Amino acid sequence: MRRPAAAVALVAAGVLLTACDGAAPSLACKVDATTPELVQDREAAGIADCDPAAWTAGRGEAARLPDLELDCLGGESGAALSEVHGPAVINFWASNCGPCRTEMPALQEFHERYGDQVTVLGVNWLDTYPGAGIDLARQSGVTYPSLADGCGDLQETDLELGAGLPFFLFVAEDGTVSRPHAGGVASPDEVVDLVEDNLGIDLTAKAAS
Repeated sequence: MRRPAAAVALVAAGVLLTACDGAAPSLACKVDATTPELVQDREAAGIADCDPAAWTAGRGEAARLPDLELDCLGGESGAALSEVHGPAVINFWASNCGPCRTEMPALQEFHERYGDQVTVLGVNWLDTYPGAGIDLARQSGVTYPSLADGCGDLQETDLELGAGLPFFLFVAEDGTVSRPHAGGVASPDEVVDLVEDNLGIDLTAKAAS
């Protein structure tokens, strides 16, 4: 018997909606950084590779975060949040998030000023089209690294996540991690205030010394 067109459409929609579920993750929500299009896009954007060695040099203890390897938006090698050493700022964002577009240039300026004291790392969250994330990073002038969790694998861990995007996690020097903090900052000074409040670091004093 021939199925009605509406039923076929519903079946197709169901397949799309389950593309990133835990049972059968779709390749569409994974970042294949080796495709020619993404290689060209990420090189044009200038996003840093996800190199854990850069997150440990001169830093404190490893973050008490999931040891789950995520894709890297700016390179071929993935990494885990557990490889981040404090002090660090982890920012969850997506290309379809309006406040993220305002926030990312402020984070980039913070990174340029204080990246030698505090690691800045992005997590492109539930963004199933990595090219859009890379394009937003390019438009925002972002060069700090970003992991990517298009399928939402972190939701299967015990990590407490924010209720909406953007949001921050702050990693202290001893590796402890703050509860999610709502983002939406518009200036690097706001990021400084958040870091000082959540990590107890006087960044301006260290920069002046």
